[in-house]
Order: sequence, then structure tokens, then C-alpha cells
Amino acid sequence: MPQMAPLNWLTLFILFSIIFIIFNTMNFYSFLYSVKSKKSSKPSLSYNWKW
Repeated sequence: MPQMAPLNWLTLFILFSIIFIIFNTMNFYSFLYSVKSKKSSKPSLSYNWKW
């Protein structure tokens, strides 16, 4: 029945969009980023020149 085809398109769109969102969230939260902590708030003024 061609009258029922948009319902199938809607369910497929919802299914693929849910899979897309789940895939992107799992890729986003799968990385563990290391937090860079500063030991001192003052910049160090000692320069080590190599030449």
C-alpha cells in the first residue's frame, strides 16, 4: 500500500537519527583528555637557550 510508505520513511528516519546520535555521543565520550594543571601562576623567567 503506497499510502503507508511515509510511516515507514518516518520510522527509518527516526531509527537512523537515533543510531547517529548514539554513535556520535559514544565517540565523543570515548576519549579521556588529560587535564593540564598549572603548578604556579607566575611564568618562569629562566630561559635556557641552546645556542
